[in-house]
Amino acid sequence: MISDLLAPDYVFEASWEVCNKVGGIYTVLSTRAYTLQTKFRDRIIFIGPDFWIGKENPLFVESDNLCAEWRRHAIEKDHLSVRVGRWNIPGNPIVILVDFQPFFQQKNDYYAWMWEHYQVDSLHAYGDYDEASMFAIAAGKVVESFYRYNLTENDRVVFQAHEWMTGMAALYLQQTVPAIATIFTTHATSIGRSIAGNNKPLYDYLFAYNGDQMARELNMESKHSIEKQTAHHVDCFTTVSEITNTECKELLDKSADVVLMNGFEDDFVPKGTTFTNKRKRARALMLQVANKLLGDHLDDDTLIIGTSGRYEFKNKGINVFLESLNRLNRSRDLKKKVLAFVNVPSWVGDPREDLLQRMQSREQFDTPLECPFITHWLHNMTHDQVLDMLKYLGMGNRKEDKVKVIFVPCYLDGKDGILNKHYYDVILGEDLSVYPSYYEPWGYTPLESVAFKVPTITTDLAGFGLWVNSLKNQHGMDDGVQVLHRSDYNYSEVADGIKDTIVDFSLKSPAEVKEIRRRAGKVAEQALWKHFIRYYEEAYDVALRHAMKRQQITE
Repeated sequence: MISDLLAPDYVFEASWEVCNKVGGIYTVLSTRAYTLQTKFRDRIIFIGPDFWIGKENPLFVESDNLCAEWRRHAIEKDHLSVRVGRWNIPGNPIVILVDFQPFFQQKNDYYAWMWEHYQVDSLHAYGDYDEASMFAIAAGKVVESFYRYNLTENDRVVFQAHEWMTGMAALYLQQTVPAIATIFTTHATSIGRSIAGNNKPLYDYLFAYNGDQMARELNMESKHSIEKQTAHHVDCFTTVSEITNTECKELLDKSADVVLMNGFEDDFVPKGTTFTNKRKRARALMLQVANKLLGDHLDDDTLIIGTSGRYEFKNKGINVFLESLNRLNRSRDLKKKVLAFVNVPSWVGDPREDLLQRMQSREQFDTPLECPFITHWLHNMTHDQVLDMLKYLGMGNRKEDKVKVIFVPCYLDGKDGILNKHYYDVILGEDLSVYPSYYEPWGYTPLESVAFKVPTITTDLAGFGLWVNSLKNQHGMDDGVQVLHRSDYNYSEVADGIKDTIVDFSLKSPAEVKEIRRRAGKVAEQALWKHFIRYYEEAYDVALRHAMKRQQITE
């Protein structure tokens, strides 16, 4: 029973992405914060790196009053450079930002300490390892300082570390403040991502890979070491999906104690007439961009589809998406025109001046612009994977082509110079989205898509796709989500599966499409944090019970 679970009085969470919007973990933390703040009322405290000293961080609202006495103590007595404020997101939780630069002076001492206590191998560190590790040590010291100044042994305290970057914080606290229960969450194993990113088959051979051996082969020893040792030593080890749990079991030699599936809040989804109007405006804009770029006359009956996410060409399935569009273009069964967008930030240069000029004109154009595939120039136009593959496939965005592809190689932040709309205000204009991931521990992009009632195609190698397969009454595109089976070697079948699904969808009547859109929205409703927060409550319970046992053994 949930009522029998031990609950913490205070929760601390450390992540590289607190008030620092760089990836999917930001979405996990920032959308979950409202639910936790409602539950804990300022007893949930996030800790992030302070990159913004002397500059204004739009995500952080500093406060002189919050934790003022402790802050003075931390600065004067514990020699920590901290700022306290609130995260500028729904729920406005308390945030402590810490400057970790001073810790570099004792870097080798901390690494020696980690080796001595936990056999963490930092000898092969390079790149971002040092920076992340010094932030982790700083975060651990912040929690230790706060605990000793404000709390007592009667307070149940949980510390949650996200990703290998904060693993040392959990290990540090377990030694120095054993009363604090530790949770470690890996959102993707560093070695699994590296295997997939190096074009090695991950899934069919997963049982045969040795994580330590692969870490040596792929020069990932230090990151793998901190991740593995943290997973084995914390009070509760967690990950975000069953597919990543299988990875953890094989590559880290440790199964998760609890799987913390990623939910979200739907407060960013407009309602009623606002939604309808935003969708109309988004479609009009996408069609305008296409017509000006292509010198075409695509109308509102055009099927608009899209993919988006990080520029991981294979892992995110961008390659198989382009392959499917090529096959779709040659399909005799396709009766509609299709406009496909690839919204993936690349090494972007300037917005295209020729496109801008056309967009500011009311004239209709019959001739395409030079390179009619892309909205912004790139710094590496001749070495871009999307453009290279379009060229290889012979896709020309010709007048007679039923399928046109447009690459938008920038962040949709509302000021890109061409679309000038935020990502969420663009994707709701799509009719269908495609996320055929090869490596995707969870998959927020398809989840966000169905939240906007845009049906989606994904794969069972994405945590989200696996979760959808576990739901009752989910039978493919008619229920809003088509989950295609994907393996190491069925690239061609996946491309055909995407093509066939798009063709089938294009033949649906307006009434059928309306029902599919409604059902897509229903899938998203089942992934709200109010449903998934119970997994965190389980993790808190596991961590607190293990910490109590651990203390009894050491006492």
